[in-house]
Amino acid sequence: MTEPTGDAPYAELLDVAREAARRAGDLLRDGRPADLGVAATKTSPIDVVTEMDLAAEKLITDFLAERRPDDGLLGEEGTSTTGSSGVRWIIDPIDGTVNYLYGRADWAVSVAAEREGETLVGVVHAPQRGETHHAVLGQGARCDGRPVRCRPGTTLDQALIATGFNYVQTTRDAQAAVVRALLPRVRDIRRSGSAALDLCDVASGRLDGYYERGTNHWDYAAGDLIAREAGALTGGLPGRAPGSELLVAATPEVFPVLQPLLAELGAGRG
Repeated sequence: MTEPTGDAPYAELLDVAREAARRAGDLLRDGRPADLGVAATKTSPIDVVTEMDLAAEKLITDFLAERRPDDGLLGEEGTSTTGSSGVRWIIDPIDGTVNYLYGRADWAVSVAAEREGETLVGVVHAPQRGETHHAVLGQGARCDGRPVRCRPGTTLDQALIATGFNYVQTTRDAQAAVVRALLPRVRDIRRSGSAALDLCDVASGRLDGYYERGTNHWDYAAGDLIAREAGALTGGLPGRAPGSELLVAATPEVFPVLQPLLAELGAGRG
């Protein structure tokens, strides 16, 4: 691996991530066919993959293979290579595929680079929103070049919380029960359909918190870093890192109350 040098040690990785996300976003925005349909399903008949998911992941992986041939790759649509550099790219070509399928704006390209399990850079590019969030480890978070910080000073009862739902029915039933119990204790609940964008919205102060069960590493790798670099706290079940059993991100005031409450309500079960 050729290590970037200078004041921003991960500048090269960030440049590559931003360009990969931009190219994929251009393809997805400008190349979306009018008759876009489902190419495959995953965990259930409503957990879909479109032909554009596949095309965007190929575009990103081809670009990374050209620019960073020694790095490893992990992509949502099946790409997985080990690499020899110690750097691995975590790619979600469309986070919010159902939104994209329906022509809604809440979808994004998520690209992150990690080494030894630590995320170094993350980019979440949302073409239909017209914005790009990015973060570099230890250097803060930005949206379209402007620094962002999470919303300060909110109590749980005044907090706007986002969540998402799994595509497996038994898990959805359990998640609905958690929402029923949580809703009276917060300002309100939102559901965007994109974990990456929910994490960026926590970073930018558009949400006070977000939680979800059933997310994958590619769903949150970039967004988790962006949220943390904007001052938010993130985790899984109490004492655990974010993972498929639970992902929680919130302001420093909300997180210590929300995380144990979610565990008590059974958000990590189902």
